[in-house]
Amino acid sequence: MDDLKYPIGKFIPPTDFSKEALQLDMDTLSTFPDQLAGVIDLLGADRLEQRYRPEGWTARQVIHHVCDSHTHALIRFKWALSEDEPVIKPYREAEYARLYDYNMPPEISLSMIRAVHQKLLYIMSHMTGEEWLKGYHHPESKRHFRLYEVAALYAWHCRHHLAHLHLCTENG
Repeated sequence: MDDLKYPIGKFIPPTDFSKEALQLDMDTLSTFPDQLAGVIDLLGADRLEQRYRPEGWTARQVIHHVCDSHTHALIRFKWALSEDEPVIKPYREAEYARLYDYNMPPEISLSMIRAVHQKLLYIMSHMTGEEWLKGYHHPESKRHFRLYEVAALYAWHCRHHLAHLHLCTENG
């Protein structure tokens, strides 16, 4: 079951700041919207309610979740860059997945993901090495995240959920 829950493995945060690793993360964030659009096309309307694992979310819910999650990432980046070590507000992902907007067409979230990634990448491309060391405190995990770790986390998040969606295309 862990193979279905974490098809690419669990996130392992980077231990040090690396411009090379950061560029790979930014490349992932840059190409993700087009990759997601391709998977949405593969799924078609008939597989949007397919679950990637028993008790897991549907493909439609995964797509909307990524939109919400990455929107939070953009705001968290901005907080970390504009405030001194902010404490972020977590959100209830499972509860979000039950809200009405998760029944909307996935293209709505895809368009938001495109915009959020464009804005996030623009900010990232202008950040200094010192700014990448800024961060925020996550009260649920009780840990501090530096922005270079956050970039790696969301690049992993892209690959993680693309893998889930590919499972939905195979299990239709």
